[in-house]
Amino acid sequence: MPWTHRSFGDATASILRRMRKVIVTGGAGYIGSHTVVELAAAGYTPILVDDLRNSQERAVEGLTTLLGRAPELHRIDCADQAALERVFAQGRIDGVIHFAAEKAVGESVAEPLKYYTNNIGSLTSLLAVMERHGVRKLVFSSSCTVYGQPEKLPVDENAPDHHPTSPYGFTKVVCEQLLRDVCVADPAFRAALLRYFNPIGAHPSAHIGELPLGVPNNLVPFVMQTAAGLRDQLVVHGDDYHTPDGSCVRDYIHVVDLAQAHVKALAMLDEANAPQCDAFNLGTGHGHSVMEVVRTSEEVIGRKLPYTIGPRRAGDVASVYADATKAHEVLGWIAQLGLRESLEDAWRWQQRLES
Repeated sequence: MPWTHRSFGDATASILRRMRKVIVTGGAGYIGSHTVVELAAAGYTPILVDDLRNSQERAVEGLTTLLGRAPELHRIDCADQAALERVFAQGRIDGVIHFAAEKAVGESVAEPLKYYTNNIGSLTSLLAVMERHGVRKLVFSSSCTVYGQPEKLPVDENAPDHHPTSPYGFTKVVCEQLLRDVCVADPAFRAALLRYFNPIGAHPSAHIGELPLGVPNNLVPFVMQTAAGLRDQLVVHGDDYHTPDGSCVRDYIHVVDLAQAHVKALAMLDEANAPQCDAFNLGTGHGHSVMEVVRTSEEVIGRKLPYTIGPRRAGDVASVYADATKAHEVLGWIAQLGLRESLEDAWRWQQRLES
């Protein structure tokens, strides 16, 4: 399927944003790289900050193809304030989108210190540098894990967000509270807290996509690697949850839809009546079980996939999917792509990786 970009805003808005520099931490990562493409298409100048610990040079090569030039990339750790200072000192920065973080629920249960140190420490470091340079707009990469197991579904932003089931989820709760506190201390500071559900898929061009290091922690890359023969079989973690087929239910959102929401959120922070600090669910509003993803993947790929049922995974909740009404009403954003389209793009990306 050829790539045709769905434009953001009108030509005038794009002209007004031209040359506005936006720092994207974790910009070579899965969601970050797709957001860089959408930022450039909207007229922003993205500046990538990424030490490539959770990404690869291939993502930068893909971005170069899609952007028509090599992106500006600074290979530094966000916890290194001195290195961040040098990036901010190069010229006026209009805002920041902060993706850089460790992100695996199961790993966070086994290695909580790693997650608390990196996820919270990198944000505090970034905020300190932003304060010194007078940069007061931040779009933050949060997660639906802040809700834990919601009492009702779909879950909206008013649900309690202090009962996550993993250290990863709790680092997002802490980071969100830190940003609320910063906004209270500095009334000029504005933040959008974007609570993702489950990003899947890849850019329709197949130039960028998810690049897990080692054994994938996420379902769809594991499915695709199994289909490609890189894994012997897929492991479904639990079939005894209180869900229609016993497997976990999640809200799977196409990564391009998710990326476009970040551009919407950044633009919102420029509006005079924008909320100073607010959270937004980013999801489709529909839940799909793990087994439903497996069956749909088999239809897309054209053959059965080997799988086995394993034990539940630490930190997983049974079911969660979004009420994304607020994102639609405030950001003017709504997910456009469904599960099948996401899996088709993911399979196209996996095939390109193997070619």
